[in-house]
Amino acid sequence: MPERISLRQLDYFVAAAEAGTMTGAAQRLYVSQSAVSAGIGELEHQLGVQLLIRAKAKGLTLTTAGHLFLPQARDLLARSEELQAGMQEVGQTPAGRLVIGCFTTLAPFLLPRMLEEFAVAHPGVSLEFVEGSLTVLQHLLREGRCELALLYGVDIEAGIAFDTLYSTEPHVLLPREHPLADQKAVRLADLDGHSMIMLDVPPSRRYFSEVLADAGVVPTVRHRTESFETVRSLVARGAGYSLLIQRPTMDVSYEGLAVQVRPIADGVPPLPVGLAWPSGSHPTRRAAAFAAFCRGAVARPPHRALVGSPPALVHGDQVAKLPA
Repeated sequence: MPERISLRQLDYFVAAAEAGTMTGAAQRLYVSQSAVSAGIGELEHQLGVQLLIRAKAKGLTLTTAGHLFLPQARDLLARSEELQAGMQEVGQTPAGRLVIGCFTTLAPFLLPRMLEEFAVAHPGVSLEFVEGSLTVLQHLLREGRCELALLYGVDIEAGIAFDTLYSTEPHVLLPREHPLADQKAVRLADLDGHSMIMLDVPPSRRYFSEVLADAGVVPTVRHRTESFETVRSLVARGAGYSLLIQRPTMDVSYEGLAVQVRPIADGVPPLPVGLAWPSGSHPTRRAAAFAAFCRGAVARPPHRALVGSPPALVHGDQVAKLPA
């Protein structure tokens, strides 16, 4: 019977892959560099593949096998931590560290509330978060760097499952003195020829461009920015209009200048917001608890979000559901 790999070996490998050097891994784990090197060498011998390329000047580089093995190693370590926490608190609430991701423009509207309310509901779970674009978050999910992510349900890649929590509708953001500001609702065609401030974060850029294209409008983009608040500040200064999804409670910029928010008169499909996770993964008790929390709490959308009928749950072309 072949010798089984150990959690200690997995710890050494994951730490080395993340630190980029044996020395960095040793410092992180409070062990000697020789122990890390020996442990990884044993792991490679047992697996029969090289996981890391050692180069004195460049540090450590993952091989193709290393790239494939890293997310699995992280998953095994997370499961072992979950098992330990579960045995320590049999019959009790979930416990341990849970890392979630959140799309950058959603984060200010969802994360503060979630961090507070989830901590009350599950005090044994240490909830941490990372922010990023749709592409970055899905990469982190596949790499095992976070277990779940809150994001928009568009451009969902293969290997990622998605569950809609609620849906929002875009609106038009206008300067106070804009020619269209006196209208109760704005037709997208009326925006043609006016300067636009584009929120240049995928999938927002493509989504808004397609919404305008469906109305026959080619946007005249004056400025592009990845910052939600920079968009609002530029609009407030009269630089142009914009299309946004989320709406803060106060319709003013950081400078205190007013912006005008108008619904879109055209029939624009709602945009789903939901939970994403690696398809086929086995959720920890912590992740399952957070998913249940989101379906009960986050599914009540943030202030002023426009709610529509949730689209089907999608994973590629398949229906998906995170085990509770």
